[in-house]
Amino acid sequence: MRERRARQERRRAREFEAFVAGAGGRLLHAATLLTAEPPGAAPEAERLLIGALAHTCADWDRLRGEDPYERTRQELAARFSHTAWRHRRDRGGLLGALPPQERLVLVLRLFEGVAEEQTAAGLGLPVERVRALCSRAMATVLSEPRERPGPVVAEGVT
Repeated sequence: MRERRARQERRRAREFEAFVAGAGGRLLHAATLLTAEPPGAAPEAERLLIGALAHTCADWDRLRGEDPYERTRQELAARFSHTAWRHRRDRGGLLGALPPQERLVLVLRLFEGVAEEQTAAGLGLPVERVRALCSRAMATVLSEPRERPGPVVAEGVT
């Protein structure tokens, strides 16, 4: 009995590790976009992702055909929503100027490709509100002046 349980635990651990190896990078990128931290230095994004993955891991045996990526993404969005007050300050970057709710909708809709209806249901908002948040976020992002590199001047050339 113990041997069977140990085999199941090892199989479960291998499956979860394979999931994280395959989806972890994309999920971390989504979390980094949500927190508007610079890539490579995103401790809040990492904390969000670790919490979401821990939740998925705890429910792993109960997923039964449910997409673990979708479950983790939903948990990531929920955790971000519940801690959105931490993410209000502008950290720079393309999405840094957006309020957290607009950032969340934009990441779900455009980066993750989640349908409006599914985004609305997941966030508990009317579809019209999701559409308005996405439109406003896109207008803000597109109107932000971008830093353009100046002309490259070779040293010693006059």
